[in-house]
Amino acid sequence: MFKQALKLIKRYDTIILHRHSHPDGDAIGSQLGLYHLIKDNFPQKTVYIVGDEAVRLPFIDVTFSELPDEEFAGALSIILDCGASHMICDDRYKLAEKTVRFDHHLYCEKIADLDIVESTYESACGLVAMFAKKCKLKLSVSSATYLYMGMVTDSGRFSYDHVTARTFELAAFLLSQPIDLNTLYYNLYADDFETIIRKADNMHKIQFTEHNAAYIYTAREELPEGKDAARVTSSGLVSLMRDIKGVFVWANFTECDDGVHVELRSNRYNINPIAVKYGGGGHKKASGCTVPDRETAMQLLADLDALAATEAV
Repeated sequence: MFKQALKLIKRYDTIILHRHSHPDGDAIGSQLGLYHLIKDNFPQKTVYIVGDEAVRLPFIDVTFSELPDEEFAGALSIILDCGASHMICDDRYKLAEKTVRFDHHLYCEKIADLDIVESTYESACGLVAMFAKKCKLKLSVSSATYLYMGMVTDSGRFSYDHVTARTFELAAFLLSQPIDLNTLYYNLYADDFETIIRKADNMHKIQFTEHNAAYIYTAREELPEGKDAARVTSSGLVSLMRDIKGVFVWANFTECDDGVHVELRSNRYNINPIAVKYGGGGHKKASGCTVPDRETAMQLLADLDALAATEAV
């Protein structure tokens, strides 16, 4: 399938790169990594990147293209790191002549003419890195840095279940370029002191269900000021519960404009069916969704508690 994707990239003069909205490190990393990969190997091609601002990664200096509908006619749209069509940042990929998808989420629907969906990969960036390696494409520092960033962030710094020998082989492939790891890790993980204090305060908000599912619930009035504060808060708080002894499933609930954003995590159970039940999706042990209100969020929590009461799967 990689060869088919390469043929399509070679065929089209205009290529438009999409990913899921509210991008994390893997979404923006795969998008920018593939952008540079294409430009490094086919400099004559016009490549656009579309989507909303990467609020969670403020150090990334990128301008997203604002395109008229006509630009999609006769173009190739490539969708990255997105398992559900309603989450794609610009749905005008449907106007493109051909579409390709590189994704590592659990398959739930056909989206593109060529769907390259491999859920055994720790990240979409890892999948794109394998595409570059298998197709013997020239790799630059820029493409390698963005792809490595996505591998690091979506694997929890190489600590999650989907990390395999292949993960480290691909990381070594990317590190054949002189990636500035000190700067990259500092940009990804250094927090200002106020944020660290806020995280410490939120540790005191952790609660537990009857069967020891941990959770944090943040109401709108508790959110800090700032653009997309709910999403930033949600992604930042869910990791606070991952290392509590005796806790094998946890959730973060954050009230937002659309209702309550939910992040679900586990180090033992398949929590994806619960996310799907409430309109979301993701991976077996890392999924999410948005529910309409607190009452629905508590119904989801009850389902999570029931799962925590069962034997590990």
